[in-house]
Amino acid sequence: MTASTPSAGSVPHSNFGLKDEIRAYWTKRAETFDHSWGHKIRTAGELEAWCALFRDHGAIGTGFRALELASGTGEVTRALVQLGCRVDAIDLCETMIERAKAKHAGSPVQFHLADAENTMMPDAAYDLVVTRHLVWTLTDPGAALADWFRVLKPGHRVVIVDGDWVRTSLRARLLKRLSALLDRFGGARPLWDQASHERIMSRLPYRDGLTLEDVTGLLRGAGFSDIRTGELTPVRRHQWRAATWSERLRMLAPYDGNTFIVSAAKPVGAAA
Repeated sequence: MTASTPSAGSVPHSNFGLKDEIRAYWTKRAETFDHSWGHKIRTAGELEAWCALFRDHGAIGTGFRALELASGTGEVTRALVQLGCRVDAIDLCETMIERAKAKHAGSPVQFHLADAENTMMPDAAYDLVVTRHLVWTLTDPGAALADWFRVLKPGHRVVIVDGDWVRTSLRARLLKRLSALLDRFGGARPLWDQASHERIMSRLPYRDGLTLEDVTGLLRGAGFSDIRTGELTPVRRHQWRAATWSERLRMLAPYDGNTFIVSAAKPVGAAA
């Protein structure tokens, strides 16, 4: 008898590994991903703020060949295109790629169904590697960063945007509950399967939260140098203006103090 493929919310079979469960979860999330606060770039001002951050951290030049990891529905891709990059965007989920392709119809962006932990891209091929909200989900962070080091040209930079989405204060939890009550009062449906999310998180290396120190340690361990860090304040200002009252309650929770942008260079002369 042939076993059926588990849904994102089912208990995994013995031959259905963690990476398969992650793919199933994000495949389902693709339906509502752009409705989640902090994912879709909603205004021209926010798009320009993202461009400024990437420009500052990536020393980006027109015509740069950029690799975007876990590109999702193609939102960060928009900033890279606006900066004049030639973009290869990879994602683990075909449904995410389908939505991204629809946004970028007619664009020279190349989308690839691939694993950000093992990209299978050529050695020293990219002027820039960019990812947003990926590192906290990695199953093998050390291997992933080693692969990103490999595909980057010497003297060029990786740019990572991420945060600690796990460790929260009592105030933050209360604000999230109030936000959820407002959503339910307004008839909004949950945007993701919380049970699946928690089951996956319990098996990830950063199940207890990802810190800036964790990421800088990974970068150093992979061989990167010239590590630079920064805040997302310019982006958050534009997100606040476009946010609903429910989303603003979530933004008032102290996540902003736990989110960050960090970049690092592959040393000149480094081997792939």
